[in-house]
Amino acid sequence: MEKSFDIELVNQDEYLVRWASEGQTGESVVRVNPDFLEEAGLGGFDQQAVVEETTTYLAEHQPVIDFPLTVDLEEIAAAYADYTEQLRTRLAAK
Repeated sequence: MEKSFDIELVNQDEYLVRWASEGQTGESVVRVNPDFLEEAGLGGFDQQAVVEETTTYLAEHQPVIDFPLTVDLEEIAAAYADYTEQLRTRLAAK
């Protein structure tokens, strides 16, 4: 399944993620809470890199056509117990 993502900063701590998958397109706004990043041990990483890895992680766990219009990192962490650990591992490997 081919997926592509285009990510751009639209406001402070908010990124627009445009996606394309299997002939369909859509977009979501990903909100980054700097306090959450610090609490999760992700504060030392670039926000755009966090959004990129979050988008990839989310696509591994659900179809992109099911991405919500607004994504808060705290909600992903609440839904997936291994999210923050996986993100730290992925970002450290970059």
